[in-house]
Amino acid sequence: MTEIKSSLPLYTKNPVTRFSPRAKEYAQYRPSYPPKAIEKIIEGLGHNSAIIGADIGAGTGISARLLADRGVQVLAIEPNQAMRQMATPHPQIEWREGTAEATHLATQSVDLVTAFQAFHWFNPEPTLREFCRILKPGGRVAIVWNHRYRQDQFTQEYSLIFKQASQYNSVIHQKRRRPITSLLESLDFQNQRHQMFTHRQALDLTGLIGRTHSASYIPTQGAEADAILTNVQELYHKWKDEQELVYIEYRTDVYLAEIKPR
Repeated sequence: MTEIKSSLPLYTKNPVTRFSPRAKEYAQYRPSYPPKAIEKIIEGLGHNSAIIGADIGAGTGISARLLADRGVQVLAIEPNQAMRQMATPHPQIEWREGTAEATHLATQSVDLVTAFQAFHWFNPEPTLREFCRILKPGGRVAIVWNHRYRQDQFTQEYSLIFKQASQYNSVIHQKRRRPITSLLESLDFQNQRHQMFTHRQALDLTGLIGRTHSASYIPTQGAEADAILTNVQELYHKWKDEQELVYIEYRTDVYLAEIKPR
């Protein structure tokens, strides 16, 4: 039976706690982001050490650490306690509980707002209002996604395995309808622009399995989970190199805009 694609937006599908059982895999096996993408995000905002950034939906801190490593003072906003607890401490990162729609940050208190691999889980209209509220005059928003680059043969075959999951369509259908248009068409932001970067993730078998299980729609037990695991293992042994590694290729989309004068 063909699954009916859900028309409900992802922010209605329990985004706050759905990753709780996967926090360890998320922290260990989710991909990073290319250095040039991070550099583009903070370019022109002044000296890095003077930038205050709010990383919204910060998860386990993958993106927050990339910003902090460049000297940015990061307020990492994450509603999921399990995800926050998996974060590696960093002297430039302060963790706070909050959501995209209600960050609890002070008005006009940050120079930069980022959302890495998270904006599709937010309710776009109240989220952008909140971004406008907390950004200083001239502040910037950056919305970022990693996508598996399916023109690469291994990455294409790996992506096909994800389609076996019964929940795949209900999540991916809505994710592909990304609410980025809400930013691109917003009257509160200007100089909307998009840039693309590429990078790859090297994984051994344990890493490839962990990367698979970090997706919220992949089952971790039962017949469906067993079938997916078998296919992942077979794919790994088909493609592993002399270093016992396989490589997922990614395209990283970065959307930037600045708040209009108020």
